[in-house]
Amino acid sequence: MAKGDKFYYENFAACSALAKKAATYLVECLENYQAENLENMLKEMHAYEHSADMKKHEMNEALAKAFVTPVDREDLDMMSQQLDTVLDMLEEVLQKLYIYNIKTIEPAAIEYAKHLVKGCDILCEIMAEFENFKKSKNLHALIIAENDVEEECDKLYLTTMHELTKKSTDVLVTLSWYKIYDCFEACADACEHVSECVGSIVMKNI
Repeated sequence: MAKGDKFYYENFAACSALAKKAATYLVECLENYQAENLENMLKEMHAYEHSADMKKHEMNEALAKAFVTPVDREDLDMMSQQLDTVLDMLEEVLQKLYIYNIKTIEPAAIEYAKHLVKGCDILCEIMAEFENFKKSKNLHALIIAENDVEEECDKLYLTTMHELTKKSTDVLVTLSWYKIYDCFEACADACEHVSECVGSIVMKNI
């Protein structure tokens, strides 16, 4: 591998590590939730998201200058964007709690956030393997594992939405949680999209 190629893989690994830290922080926020502290929570979460933005900008600059890249330039750009989306959606969960003035956290939200930590943890493992994807014996299984997490999130989304509707007494609160759970689901999808992008790159380059 060319020396310059390591930059791309290190950038992706750094972004996935930021996603894991942000997801872990989200669980911490939900488990110890105090509505009056939301603005501070948002500032800390935004720091993770901003760091990921910086990584994406570094990737964009590198791709713009590179004469040769280890895999297709478009694939590297897509991967960078998908990783950034994971951070965006994690931040948006907290933003929605703030926008809708949520006072108490539904237990399912904590469960969902823990699934996202698991998904981001698998992304970290995927990125650790990605640099040597042609020789990796674990990458395929990790991509499947990421898909499994997304399916777990789908099931949780279905049952949670059903219960939310069934026990609804306040229309505004119910609609607010619909929007919040949509953010959780979008984040789970974003994690899966990253793993799918890795799978596609592998298929094109082996």
